Amino acid sequence: MRAMPEIVPTKRAAASEEPSNSLVFPLSDFYRRNGHPLPPLEEIDAGRVPQPYKSLLVHTHDMTSTLEKFHHSRLHLRVVSRARVQNDYFREVALQLDAGNKPVEFGAIRINLDLFPEDAQKQILEEHWPLGRILKEFNVEFSSQPRGFLRIASDRLINEVLQLTGAHLLYGRRNTLSNPSGQSLAEIVEILPPT
Repeated sequence: MRAMPEIVPTKRAAASEEPSNSLVFPLSDFYRRNGHPLPPLEEIDAGRVPQPYKSLLVHTHDMTSTLEKFHHSRLHLRVVSRARVQNDYFREVALQLDAGNKPVEFGAIRINLDLFPEDAQKQILEEHWPLGRILKEFNVEFSSQPRGFLRIASDRLINEVLQLTGAHLLYGRRNTLSNPSGQSLAEIVEILPPT
């Protein structure tokens, strides 16, 4: 069995109180609330993300449509945990294939509900469809701006959500979805399972 490469945490990833623009926000909030340390992770350049993860992460599209196209299946949510602070709605989720319920992403997201139409807010809070589908269904204009890419060692939570066993080196990204005024609709950490 091949040894996993060592992960050297970045200063930002190791901080105990993550600002909302950090590489690991809002994932860091969930870990902190549950009293658990973040698993070992590091920020990497886009050029160091190997295929097929590179084609799935290094782009300016929403992850829902990217994963649905790659897996030839629609996706739905399985909520792991949630929190609400005024109109900021936080949730940890597995994006799962409609065909077979296989998890194809572990995500942590903060959604600014105030920036969505009322019907879209209702759909978000029903917790069935991924945000990317809701954005398209309600014609919410947005841009996707990856803020960084990460390599992360799976821990008990990530393994449980992605239905993995053993140690895995995974890849992900920190992404911001913004409206045309530049306001943040959502901040997301998206982690992919081995493909």
